[in-house]
Formats: sequence, structure tokens, C-alpha cells
Amino acid sequence: MARITQVAGDAGAGLHSLPRHRTSYPARRVLRADRRGSSWPIVVETDAGLFHTKLRGAAQAPASLIAEIIVGGLADALGLLVPPRVWIDLPADVPVDDPHEELAQLIRFSGGRNLGFQYLQNVQDFQLRDAPRVDPRLASTIVWLDGLVQNPDRTVRNSNLLWSQQQLWLVDHGASLGFHHRWHEVTEDSPRLGGWPRADHILKSRATEMHSVDTGLADILNRPTLERAVGEVPDEYFSENENSSRRRAAYVAFLWKRLKNPRPFVG
Repeated sequence: MARITQVAGDAGAGLHSLPRHRTSYPARRVLRADRRGSSWPIVVETDAGLFHTKLRGAAQAPASLIAEIIVGGLADALGLLVPPRVWIDLPADVPVDDPHEELAQLIRFSGGRNLGFQYLQNVQDFQLRDAPRVDPRLASTIVWLDGLVQNPDRTVRNSNLLWSQQQLWLVDHGASLGFHHRWHEVTEDSPRLGGWPRADHILKSRATEMHSVDTGLADILNRPTLERAVGEVPDEYFSENENSSRRRAAYVAFLWKRLKNPRPFVG
């Protein structure tokens, strides 16, 4: 499937070419924290440039990082734009420019492998008034993916969409896959439930081709593709009392069942 864009041009212009997930950079310095959310992502300076970094010691982590990795991999497969992702290693003695004590404590809890997203250039937040700029096929693909992963956060209040290089980028998927906070409640029927607020989606008015894109998108996300996306999650992000292989299989099984026709998030 060709990459879906709403404006012609090179979506990656101005970005370094980075491998997805497999490259690790040690943090040279922590510049600041983004305090707008509960997870307090940080801006990290590395030899490869600046990265917006989500910390493994933050609220809802590492589950939120698992969601970022899996959903990012699925978005990649569908040709949607998500910032390039790498591992950021935080040494215990990393210099921190931001003096906030709560941040210092968070960084202490986040030693080791964290998830970095390459900075986008000339970023502007997506607003509801921007919706007419989005091609219906692109909007339908975004809404379709959000339905699959039960993403509650693509709303008017918090679009988690950014303009950069005249392209629309998807960010902040940590609230997706909410079922993994309650594995003990997951049943055979759970994947077949709607389970997400489509009526609140910021692109709902533009997503007029859901049925048109449905089969093609589902074909792309075959079982090997799901396994690759889930396989990017490092073992250390699973709890010590979890069997990582079984947990990976559980993620794949949930999404695979959710992809069975008729898909509960399309109708």
C-alpha cells in the first residue's frame, strides 16, 4: 500500500534517516520536561540530535511505551506518518538542565532503555478547523487504525496530530490498547467489542471511506505484520512475573481477533 498523504512532497524531508527501534543512543543531557501531561516526557540531547523521550518510570509506563511501540509499528505498516523511534539510554549520571525535583526522581526511576521520538520540524498542532485539509481516505485510515487499537485520544480536546513539512503526523499512542491494563478481565469476546469513542474522533467528519479502505487495511495487517510490531517490544518492558513470549502472543491474538470480519470498529 502506498503511503497515504494529503499534500504532495517528501514526508521525511529534514529528518535523519533512522532505523525503527533498533538503534540505541545514550542521553548526553536532559534539556527539559514537557509538563502538559501526567507522563512528563523529556527532551534529550544525543549524538544524533534531539529526541522527545517517553520514560519507562512515568505514569502508566511501561504499558504506555508498549502501546507506543505496537501502534507505531502498525501505523508504519499502513503507510501513516509517525515520528521515527529509537531507544534512548539514560545513564544514572546524565546531566539535567531542568532542576525540578520530581523530574529528577522520575529520571532515577527510568534508568536504562527509554523510547525516543525524533523531533519534527516546524510543528503546528492540528485543530478542528484543519479537518477539511485532510483527504477522506487518509482520515478514514487514521480512524480505522484508532478503532483497531482502541485509541481514545484523537479528540478535539487532544488531537495527537501534528503538522510538519506540510504532512500530518500521528503522535502519542500511549493510551491505546487499554485492555492491557486489565488482562484479568480479557475474555474471548473482548476483542469483538467496540470499546472506543469514535463519536469523539476529531476526524470523524472526514472519515467517509471507512468501508472502502477496510478490507485493504486488514489485509496489510496480517498475522506476521502483527507479530513484527509486537516483537519490537523489549522483554524488559514486561513485568518480572510475566512470560514475555506468552504476553506477546496475547497481544497478537487480541488484535488478530479484532481484525476478523466484520470488524467491530468499522460499522
